[in-house]
Amino acid sequence: MAAWRGLVATLAGIVGLALASISHAQAPAAPILEAPTILGLSEASQASVRRFLNLNTPRVLAFGPNGTFGWQAGGGDAAFVEQTALTNCERRAGAGACTIALRDLAIVKPGQEWAPSPPPEGVAITSAHHATLPDERFIWWGAEQARGVLVFAHGTAEALQDSRGRQPQSWTRHFNNAGFDVWRFDREPNADGARRAAAWLRDDLAELRGRGYRQVIVAGQSRGAWNALMVLNRPGLADVTIAIAAAAHGRPSDENNRLHAQIAELEALLTEAAGARRTRLAIADFRDDPFMAEPDKRAEALLRQRERFGAFLLIDRPEGVAGHGAGGTTAFNDRYGACLLRFATAPRPPTAC
Repeated sequence: MAAWRGLVATLAGIVGLALASISHAQAPAAPILEAPTILGLSEASQASVRRFLNLNTPRVLAFGPNGTFGWQAGGGDAAFVEQTALTNCERRAGAGACTIALRDLAIVKPGQEWAPSPPPEGVAITSAHHATLPDERFIWWGAEQARGVLVFAHGTAEALQDSRGRQPQSWTRHFNNAGFDVWRFDREPNADGARRAAAWLRDDLAELRGRGYRQVIVAGQSRGAWNALMVLNRPGLADVTIAIAAAAHGRPSDENNRLHAQIAELEALLTEAAGARRTRLAIADFRDDPFMAEPDKRAEALLRQRERFGAFLLIDRPEGVAGHGAGGTTAFNDRYGACLLRFATAPRPPTAC
């Protein structure tokens, strides 16, 4: 009898895990994500539109007769993007033959109009000098429906320029389209000290977990990525950390740079990570990054820490993308966005992309 009860319990556990996996694997329905089918495109054309849907706004897709289309994403203001999309479509369909079908997050094709609901008012987490808030340029799912939340921390600009409101890097679209809410971690430049910001981020991640998000991912670029690594010392805050070009020590041309201390401090952050066995960590570094000290030694230091984490992924100076801002490029999105999503969500995460 005891053996029978044990078998029943084991089967129940397997069924429960399978159901949980299914519920987390399926993104909620959003008509714009079905745009390739809605527009009646061929398989080859559908791949192009799916790529379009993984790019940041402003973005516009124009549609013409016989399945012709053209699109544009980024590279100018909304008016320029719209005109370029029309021009790209009319090269195939003829002058005046195309109309706008998709704009940003909305379907505007007559008879099939749809737009997502915006985030509700009052959900932002704020203090006098920072705000963690949903980005309205991304589909809003809500904690009950979403697979999880990705909080993206911007870097710090030179001369204390204000980076608040900057759109998260476009690779995060893969997460949003898969059912994750995307939030920004915005800081006032005059108050944006690394330790102070890390304290805000710890509190805000705990708050989001308390609101019911099933999976919490923290990501960032440059100093925002360094903050994401700093919160590893408190277990249970984030299931996944994604650090893109993490930096907090200046560059060689800065009079008071601290690049000599970067590698030791980076390794210390990972060594001190509490509960790291339950955390997946992905790091992307790029060649020709002036904010990165001794790239070979940095890669060696990171790899020494990989066994500490539940899963570890290092994208180390890949060919074809370079510079401190490489993580924000379309090339990086195309090559690594889907892989980062798999790393964060797959039962067996990839160890390379």
